[in-house]
Amino acid sequence: MPRTAFYPGSFDPVTNGHLDVLRGACRLADRVVMAIGTHPSRQPLFTVEERLAMLKEVCEPIAAKEKVKLETTTFNDLVVAATRRAGATILIRGLRDGGDLDYEMQMAGMNGTMAPEVQTVFLPATPATRPITATLVRQIAGMGGDVSAFVPAQVAAHLKKKFAGKAGA
Repeated sequence: MPRTAFYPGSFDPVTNGHLDVLRGACRLADRVVMAIGTHPSRQPLFTVEERLAMLKEVCEPIAAKEKVKLETTTFNDLVVAATRRAGATILIRGLRDGGDLDYEMQMAGMNGTMAPEVQTVFLPATPATRPITATLVRQIAGMGGDVSAFVPAQVAAHLKKKFAGKAGA
């Protein structure tokens, strides 16, 4: 029976840390659904359409190399509801540090109560990607800094274009 993993996030923008977690997810599943969570109170840098395009651009080659089917989608409700709609039984969560672990353990407990058929799987970040956050990437790029060590080249180009002509860029 094929295994489907659901990997939710804001992916604003997709970072090398996200790709690290995706590689781990590809080792666990035959199909990975990367899902962008949207929330009306959040003001992302990139539109949902831009983020979906970036996910496809940088993630599809990774999944193809691992012989895993990759799908991208969005959701605006509970992660477990979106996980069920995707037909997934594995919920992927990346961990960078102990703070992430504390928060993610609480979420896994709540999600496990609401959807006991869904198993949360924690994938630890590699040492090279542990300090990377999309928030810091946006801040560095917004101030004209070089983010090439933190994101794929295509994403760095999108960030440069997004901040072109803005103060500090």
